[in-house]
Amino acid sequence: MSEWVALVIAMAAACAVVVAVVLLRHRRVGTEKKVDETPDVIEYITMMIGVVYAIVLGLAIAGVWEARGAAQDDLFREAQSLREVSDRAVVYPAEFRDQVRADVDGYVTYVVNVEWDYMAKHGEITDKGTELLEKLQNDVATRSPASDLESQAYQPIMDRISQASDARNQRGQNAGPGMPGVVWFGLLGGAVVTIGMLFALQIRRTPRELILAACFSALIAFLLFMIWDFDDPFARSVSVTTQPFVDLFPSLNLKS
Repeated sequence: MSEWVALVIAMAAACAVVVAVVLLRHRRVGTEKKVDETPDVIEYITMMIGVVYAIVLGLAIAGVWEARGAAQDDLFREAQSLREVSDRAVVYPAEFRDQVRADVDGYVTYVVNVEWDYMAKHGEITDKGTELLEKLQNDVATRSPASDLESQAYQPIMDRISQASDARNQRGQNAGPGMPGVVWFGLLGGAVVTIGMLFALQIRRTPRELILAACFSALIAFLLFMIWDFDDPFARSVSVTTQPFVDLFPSLNLKS
């Protein structure tokens, strides 16, 4: 089932539950019974619960959005560093230059075509990808510079490889859901309490009140889905893609 279909079903279910509870409640108490005005204290408590829950939602959304942005930046840094390694290898003799570029291309191809799906499914990076990057690092580190130009290029290339390795480690740490279970408990529990407080306001079954209650519950369902979707930056519908690798290594047969 598509995640967007699941979202529509969840929003529709939230609306249906609220409307059904209101209708059943009025059917049980009788339509002719006079509905008293809501006490001021209940209105105040409902408002405070809504404000507190809105703050919690806002912090959760900001947190997962920031994490997704950091994951996107790390991926671009990894791709850009490897592109510079491949470009700077021009100072080496043809044989070693081709070896360095083959190491870079092999790593990039593996990450995009193999490791990315594994990371999305298992929430971690692979040992094979780490070995490929270490091979590139060892090939450059163990070759003594044969000229002044190679000596000048050696340290910048090693720095770019180190940046790529650091970005890879960050990608591994960001893979998989990052929201603690206790936070989800608070978000879901807060949603139940916040929507439940609607009934303390003695909502009647007029079309206007039912529509507002349904829209409110659908909005909360949408925000919770958005937090869940952003919580895993590499595996869901609004995930970080391999586009930086595809753009910077157009000659490779990479999956887009």
